[in-house]
Amino acid sequence: MPTYEFRCRACGSTFDVQRPMSESTAPATCPHGHDDTVKLLSMVGLGGKATAPSGGGGGGCCGGGCCGG
Repeated sequence: MPTYEFRCRACGSTFDVQRPMSESTAPATCPHGHDDTVKLLSMVGLGGKATAPSGGGGGGCCGGGCCGG
């Protein structure tokens, strides 16, 4: 189940909420009972090894032949 990070505008605390993706936009109450919270942009899942597509050229300006090089 995904974890979403929220920040409370009332007290400034940051907290995580685990919920299904179907409820990702639902509001969350902070652990201190405040309702004025905002979901933060998360960079989770962006790590890992990227692989170039098979079939030649690596893409990009100098690797894909788009700039004549």
